[in-house]
Amino acid sequence: MNLQHGIRANLDQFLHQLLQVLLVGLTIGMMRTVVPALAESEFGVPKNSFVLLTAFVVAFGIVKGAMNFVAGRLSERMGRKRVLLLGWAVALPIPLMIWFAPNWYWIVLATVLLGINQGLTWSMTQTSKLDITRPDERGLTIGLNEFAGYLGVALAGIVTAYLATLLGAREGLLAFGLVVIGLALLLTQLWVKDTLPWAKAEAARHRQGTAPHPMPRYPRNVSPQPGTWEVFALMSWRDRRLAAISQAGLVEKFVDALVWVFYPVFLYSQGVSLPKVGWIIGVYGFVWGGSQLFTGRLSDHIGRHRPNVWGMWICGAGVAMMMLGHGMVWWCVCAATSGFGMALLYPNLSAAVADISHPDWRGSAIGIYRFWRDLGYGIGALGLGLAAHFSGQMETAFWFVALSMFVSGALLWWLGEETHPGINPARPEQPPRET
Repeated sequence: MNLQHGIRANLDQFLHQLLQVLLVGLTIGMMRTVVPALAESEFGVPKNSFVLLTAFVVAFGIVKGAMNFVAGRLSERMGRKRVLLLGWAVALPIPLMIWFAPNWYWIVLATVLLGINQGLTWSMTQTSKLDITRPDERGLTIGLNEFAGYLGVALAGIVTAYLATLLGAREGLLAFGLVVIGLALLLTQLWVKDTLPWAKAEAARHRQGTAPHPMPRYPRNVSPQPGTWEVFALMSWRDRRLAAISQAGLVEKFVDALVWVFYPVFLYSQGVSLPKVGWIIGVYGFVWGGSQLFTGRLSDHIGRHRPNVWGMWICGAGVAMMMLGHGMVWWCVCAATSGFGMALLYPNLSAAVADISHPDWRGSAIGIYRFWRDLGYGIGALGLGLAAHFSGQMETAFWFVALSMFVSGALLWWLGEETHPGINPARPEQPPRET
């Protein structure tokens, strides 16, 4: 069976996968505005209990990171579609748990299930698109993937804020969640195809030396079929390029943890209404998602390294700016700045991993990168919670995150290099980089 690669050649399946990641974004987005903003009044979190407030994001990050690790390996054994279906099945109880929640610990438990869902489903939508597209389309592919996902996150935050105002927090989240998750299960079963055969076909062409594109600078001294631990070591320390990307992925999630936990609480405490809180946070998501239509494609032309480094610094600057002004317009500008920084780095860190990961173990590499990246939710939420707790001020968390982004961007600039095979290919006289 001759399987073609490319967005145009697989447009029908590509669009189905984009719809799936939109639904994935809607699922996590329903937890990002209403739940933290009403944690005190609706779910009994004591005022200024910063560490307890961050507990649900810490749980989410740890679980999602672990499931990303598992998802990549599972998808190479079970296939992409089965892992996607499993992720949606796990999500079904979440809206009911929020509806019945007698206290905050039920929200934490619901977020554990959300972490499993997101780790399995978002990993599969990204991996599946990379399976069926060409190397010179990776930036665009991941940009479109993350655009659809974070468009869903932003839309869900706004829609659920209005639903909570009209129907009540629990009622609004119940109705929204059941519709989104039920629709996702139905569409996956009926229309999504397993894309693992495309990955195997690409790997076969590489082994035969018939791949029609420049050879990437794959890590050296890697087994033909590396095990989980070998790929984990490559991603975490053996290859300094992959390690630099992994640490940047981990730290950039500090920003998203801050936006998830403290932006709603901070803005709500400043007298901003719940729908307006949804719109400010929505600006972050809309700019992040919409800009990736440009930034992902941009990296296919100028490379990944510069957008990644500049994205880290611009995103951190947007966080710091939140503390330097006041008012709806100013906070929207700050949210947009962070969103644009995220758009520069987010698709292109993943594209850089895909560039130098062999098709035989790309699913595992992406899963392990996403393990480190989404572990950043847990580490970042804990860090900003402790920063606010020991200082007694929520504002300290913003400075903690901004400084972390500047330092991490500097490490990425120092340790990383360009990974785009068309810009920095492996040469016959220059074997792939030492690990």
